[in-house]
Amino acid sequence: MGYHTNKEFKNLDEQVEILKYKGLIVNDEKYAKEVLLRENYFFLNGYRHLFLKSATEKTFKQGTTFEEVYSLFLFDRSFRNIIFKNLLIIENNIKSIISYQLSKKYGYKEHDYLRPKNFTQDPTKSRQVNDLIKKMKRQVRINGKQHSATMHYISNYGYIPLWVLVKVLSFGIVSELFSILKREDQLAIAEIYHIDVETFINYLPILANYRNLCAHEDILYENKTQRAIDNTIYHQLLEIPKTDGEYIYGKNDLFALIIIMKQLLKANEITNMTEEIDHALKNLEYNLKVIPINKVLDRMGFPVNWKEISTIRKKED
Repeated sequence: MGYHTNKEFKNLDEQVEILKYKGLIVNDEKYAKEVLLRENYFFLNGYRHLFLKSATEKTFKQGTTFEEVYSLFLFDRSFRNIIFKNLLIIENNIKSIISYQLSKKYGYKEHDYLRPKNFTQDPTKSRQVNDLIKKMKRQVRINGKQHSATMHYISNYGYIPLWVLVKVLSFGIVSELFSILKREDQLAIAEIYHIDVETFINYLPILANYRNLCAHEDILYENKTQRAIDNTIYHQLLEIPKTDGEYIYGKNDLFALIIIMKQLLKANEITNMTEEIDHALKNLEYNLKVIPINKVLDRMGFPVNWKEISTIRKKED
């Protein structure tokens, strides 16, 4: 069955019929229609892959129920909320640390801290520096009047200090900002996390990307990053299996994100996050009948002993 380019509208009855035709057991049609109406058929459909007989045979494994597929959808929602909440903590910390470092050194008014000479003097990056300063100034103009904190500074003092400005800058812009700072500023910031500058530069866009993915409620659990992360001590200590000398988990999957977050969150935050993810996985396992939980973990890039990451001490703990 090839994909048709024209996806015509299907009403709820038709949506249920398609699912049944593909071998899904729908015990309670009224309930199924309510869910499809609220959650969106195409989005829910994105969770069917693990339950299909094979990649070529687009029918459900025998015994798969609507509830079981929906339980994976609900798991992903809980998982996404847990990750999102912790990414926001990381985002806030990074913004705070960057603004502290730059304000301390270059002053706290826009015309002081947004001077091109405060950034890398690498001639190949001068255009990027100027573009980014423009973007930041534009965000000040656009968001400055919508945000109560920025509004307060503009109307009372006539300028916005950087520690307030970062509130209205996107994580993407902050990640780009870090990449054009002077080397000594990058070092001072990365040092706080005990991470080298290159690694930090690689981590930031991955974090910004996942933050946006969570905010837009996209499918998370099987997402892959565009770039793999370098091997870390955590890959080694968890004894993640290798194929052809490469770790099979924790490189460009959700576990890679967990490894990054492990290095940026405080120990108690990681412990809480791990507990919450574990709880969501146990809940899912209870609802799975035709596929084992390990199949979901594999799709997420989680090794079976993934929880141990929370007990590994960091250098600075």
